[in-house]
Amino acid sequence: MIDIVPIGTVRGGRTEAEDDAWGTIETDIVLDAARVRPESTVGLADYSHVVVVFHMHKVAEVSVETGARHPRERTDWPKSGILAQPARSRPNRIGVTTVELLSVDGLKLRVRGLDAIDGTPVLDIKPYISGFAPRGTIREPNWVKELMARYW
Repeated sequence: MIDIVPIGTVRGGRTEAEDDAWGTIETDIVLDAARVRPESTVGLADYSHVVVVFHMHKVAEVSVETGARHPRERTDWPKSGILAQPARSRPNRIGVTTVELLSVDGLKLRVRGLDAIDGTPVLDIKPYISGFAPRGTIREPNWVKELMARYW
C-alpha cells in the first residue's frame, strides 16, 4: 500500500460537488505547515496556473466504478470505461485540475476553477508548465465536448 498524506485542504467555494459551472469558483488551498515548509511556495507566484491533485473524499466507496457506465447516467452518450471519462467515482477518487493561481500568501494559495469542494484533501500542487502540455493534435469523443460545454 502506498502512503499518501494530504499536504493541505481546500477551503471555501462549494460545499457539494456539482457537475457544471466551476470556472468562476474561487477557493483557498491552505497548506499544512506540518507537511510542507513555508518556503515550499517560494517562486510559485511567478506562474499563472498550477495543477492541483486532490482526493475526492466525499465519494462513497460503494459509488466507485471499476468498469463501464454512461457518463452522467446519460444513455444518449456511449457507455465508456471509468478510465475513459472524467467521473468522480474513479477507482482511487483522485482528481487533477489545472487552475488559475490568483495569489500566494505563505502557505495559502488562492485559486480559480478548482472543481473540488470545501474540505477536500490536497495531495500535491505543481506549477503548470506549458512544455508539459500535450503535443500534437488532441483527439476526444464528441460527447466529451458536450459534457465540458458548461463545466467551466
